[in-house]
Amino acid sequence: MAGRASRRTSRGMVTAELAVAILAALSLFALMCWGLVLIGLQLRCVDTAAAVARQEARSDRAAVARARQEAPQGAVIGVQRQRNQVRVTVTLRVRPFLRGLPAVPLRAEAVVVPEPGAAR
Repeated sequence: MAGRASRRTSRGMVTAELAVAILAALSLFALMCWGLVLIGLQLRCVDTAAAVARQEARSDRAAVARARQEAPQGAVIGVQRQRNQVRVTVTLRVRPFLRGLPAVPLRAEAVVVPEPGAAR
Protein backbone atom coordinates (compact mmCIF):
# COMPACT_ATOMS: atom_id res chain seq x y z
CA MET A 1 0.00 0.00 0.00
CA ALA A 2 2.86 2.35 0.64
CA GLY A 3 3.84 2.19 -3.04
CA ARG A 4 0.34 3.11 -4.17
CA ALA A 5 0.15 6.14 -1.89
CA SER A 6 3.38 7.64 -3.23
CA ARG A 7 2.22 7.19 -6.83
CA ARG A 8 -1.00 9.06 -6.15
CA THR A 9 0.72 12.12 -4.66
CA SER A 10 3.04 12.62 -7.64
CA ARG A 11 0.35 11.99 -10.23
CA GLY A 12 -0.03 15.64 -11.38
CA MET A 13 3.69 16.36 -11.40
CA VAL A 14 4.19 15.45 -15.07
CA THR A 15 1.31 17.68 -16.10
CA ALA A 16 2.77 20.68 -14.26
CA GLU A 17 6.23 20.11 -15.74
CA LEU A 18 4.74 19.76 -19.21
CA ALA A 19 2.81 23.02 -18.79
CA VAL A 20 5.98 24.88 -17.74
CA ALA A 21 7.94 23.35 -20.61
CA ILE A 22 5.28 24.36 -23.14
CA LEU A 23 5.21 27.94 -21.80
CA ALA A 24 9.01 28.12 -21.97
CA ALA A 25 9.00 26.79 -25.54
CA LEU A 26 6.32 29.29 -26.60
CA SER A 27 8.24 32.14 -24.97
CA LEU A 28 11.41 31.13 -26.79
CA PHE A 29 9.50 30.88 -30.07
CA ALA A 30 8.03 34.37 -29.57
CA LEU A 31 11.49 35.82 -28.85
CA MET A 32 12.91 34.18 -31.96
CA CYS A 33 10.07 35.59 -34.08
CA TRP A 34 10.67 39.05 -32.58
CA GLY A 35 14.36 38.76 -33.43
CA LEU A 36 13.55 37.85 -37.03
CA VAL A 37 11.22 40.84 -37.31
CA LEU A 38 13.99 43.12 -36.04
CA ILE A 39 16.53 41.66 -38.47
CA GLY A 40 14.13 42.12 -41.37
CA LEU A 41 13.41 45.74 -40.45
CA GLN A 42 17.12 46.48 -39.99
CA LEU A 43 17.85 45.10 -43.46
CA ARG A 44 15.07 47.24 -44.94
CA CYS A 45 16.57 50.31 -43.24
CA VAL A 46 20.02 49.49 -44.67
CA ASP A 47 18.57 48.99 -48.17
CA THR A 48 16.61 52.24 -47.95
CA ALA A 49 19.64 54.23 -46.78
CA ALA A 50 21.77 52.84 -49.62
CA ALA A 51 19.11 53.44 -52.28
CA VAL A 52 18.33 56.99 -51.17
CA ALA A 53 22.05 57.84 -50.95
CA ARG A 54 22.71 56.51 -54.48
CA GLN A 55 19.83 58.47 -55.96
CA GLU A 56 20.71 61.63 -54.02
CA ALA A 57 24.26 61.36 -55.36
CA ARG A 58 22.79 61.31 -58.88
CA SER A 59 20.34 64.12 -58.02
CA ASP A 60 17.48 62.02 -59.38
CA ARG A 61 14.47 63.36 -57.46
CA ALA A 62 11.94 60.86 -58.86
CA ALA A 63 14.15 57.91 -57.91
CA VAL A 64 14.73 59.42 -54.45
CA ALA A 65 10.96 59.60 -53.93
CA ARG A 66 10.57 55.94 -54.99
CA ALA A 67 13.42 54.86 -52.70
CA ARG A 68 11.86 56.72 -49.76
CA GLN A 69 8.60 54.85 -50.29
CA GLU A 70 10.44 51.55 -49.70
CA ALA A 71 11.33 52.58 -46.14
CA PRO A 72 9.61 50.77 -43.27
CA GLN A 73 6.55 52.54 -41.88
CA GLY A 74 7.56 55.14 -39.31
CA ALA A 75 11.18 55.43 -40.47
CA VAL A 76 12.80 58.86 -40.40
CA ILE A 77 15.18 59.55 -43.29
CA GLY A 78 17.78 62.28 -42.95
CA VAL A 79 19.94 63.51 -45.82
CA GLN A 80 23.08 65.61 -45.38
CA ARG A 81 24.74 66.91 -48.52
CA GLN A 82 28.29 68.13 -48.36
CA ARG A 83 30.66 69.09 -51.13
CA ASN A 84 32.32 65.67 -51.34
CA GLN A 85 29.75 63.29 -49.87
CA VAL A 86 26.07 62.52 -49.39
CA ARG A 87 25.17 60.97 -46.02
CA VAL A 88 21.78 59.33 -45.50
CA THR A 89 20.60 58.14 -42.09
CA VAL A 90 17.50 56.01 -41.55
CA THR A 91 16.22 55.64 -37.99
CA LEU A 92 13.29 53.61 -36.75
CA ARG A 93 11.88 52.82 -33.31
CA VAL A 94 10.18 49.44 -33.30
CA ARG A 95 7.58 48.62 -30.68
CA PRO A 96 7.49 45.01 -29.46
CA PHE A 97 4.42 42.80 -29.74
CA LEU A 98 3.73 43.08 -26.01
CA ARG A 99 2.79 46.37 -24.44
CA GLY A 100 4.94 47.68 -21.65
CA LEU A 101 8.22 46.56 -23.18
CA PRO A 102 10.63 49.25 -24.39
CA ALA A 103 10.94 50.11 -28.08
CA VAL A 104 14.02 48.97 -29.98
CA PRO A 105 15.90 51.70 -31.88
CA LEU A 106 17.24 50.74 -35.32
CA ARG A 107 19.64 52.85 -37.36
CA ALA A 108 21.28 52.54 -40.77
CA GLU A 109 23.62 54.92 -42.52
CA ALA A 110 25.02 55.18 -46.05
CA VAL A 111 27.66 57.55 -47.37
CA VAL A 112 28.36 58.01 -51.07
CA VAL A 113 30.36 60.38 -53.23
CA PRO A 114 28.23 62.63 -55.49
CA GLU A 115 28.52 61.93 -59.19
CA PRO A 116 30.42 64.52 -61.21
CA GLY A 117 28.09 66.96 -62.89
CA ALA A 118 25.11 66.10 -60.68
CA ALA A 119 23.04 69.11 -59.65
CA ARG A 120 23.49 70.09 -56.03
